[in-house]
Amino acid sequence: MTPSIGELRTIGLAAGLCAVGAADAAPFVEVRTEIERRRAEGLHAGMQFTFRNPSRSTDPQQVVPGATSLVVGAYDYQREAPTPPNGLAVGRVAAYSWEDHYAVLRKALETIAAPLRAEGHRAVVVADQNHLVDRAAAHRAGIGWWGKSSNILVPGAGSLVVLGAVVTDAEIAPDHPEPVADGCGTCTQCLSGCPTGAIVEPGVIDARRCLAWLVQADGMFPVEFREALGDRMYGCDDCQDVCPPNRVRMRRPSQAGADEAWIDLLDVLAADDASLMNRLGRWYIPHRDPDYVRRNALLVLANVADGTDPAVRATVERYLESPNPMLRAHAVWAARRLDIALPSQVATDPDALVAIEVARP
Repeated sequence: MTPSIGELRTIGLAAGLCAVGAADAAPFVEVRTEIERRRAEGLHAGMQFTFRNPSRSTDPQQVVPGATSLVVGAYDYQREAPTPPNGLAVGRVAAYSWEDHYAVLRKALETIAAPLRAEGHRAVVVADQNHLVDRAAAHRAGIGWWGKSSNILVPGAGSLVVLGAVVTDAEIAPDHPEPVADGCGTCTQCLSGCPTGAIVEPGVIDARRCLAWLVQADGMFPVEFREALGDRMYGCDDCQDVCPPNRVRMRRPSQAGADEAWIDLLDVLAADDASLMNRLGRWYIPHRDPDYVRRNALLVLANVADGTDPAVRATVERYLESPNPMLRAHAVWAARRLDIALPSQVATDPDALVAIEVARP
């Protein structure tokens, strides 16, 4: 007999999920319209993910032909933030990237899919992919409400969750009578708390201003947001850190923080390609090119380091001679911010990226 959502929820919670719900697998028509609107307005800033192919990501039938149901799960990744190390120039990593939380989520969703497959149904796990609008699926399944930050907030857990679903041709009746009621009310702390004003209206992010996206985007990092980047080596948690439900959640005892919450910038800038990818390859890195990790590290180093430190100076000076013009250009910005003199050859660098940086006031 096909398991009920109650039985599947029990399985998912036992596997470590904090919430499980079911929904029908009808296309997300309104969501597709909104995605296409935002893409047309350029708010996606070239981001692919569910923007790449809205007709696919908003239609569960593209994952499992004949799909009738979605079983959606949330995994709470909230951890106690570790203290940054003393005496080192370090970059901060957003909590959603301290560990591979999606690996835990997928494993838990597979435990939900297993009994469905045992009954002869198709059941495909999707998480952190272009295949499904996970927040829309979570909202439909009664997992939580849409926050003004654009995140789903799970009652009792907040938005510090990763989401995924089992798409199946099994008939699974939802057991929630209606969507979770909005819990944001008149609060706008996420809008005012965004360091770059990227939340342009409730629930709408302009990725062209969002630090969490800009550290993942290719090309030159926009100069107007380099200082605002601060110590953020990867990701940005600010809109979630100021959210009242998350602050309440963070006051409760939790698991210890992961070692990757802080990154030694000089280590990153000294590491070879293989070492960087072995350590940080779970991050989204444009074109899987570790020079983008180095780009971010140079900017953060310029924001947090002491320019009189000989190791810092030597690192920046080495990158001013990098064979990669993108890194040379960012090193120019870093050198000026750290009051490190530019060598004479920089003024005659033939690359346009470097010349633009040299010409800045």
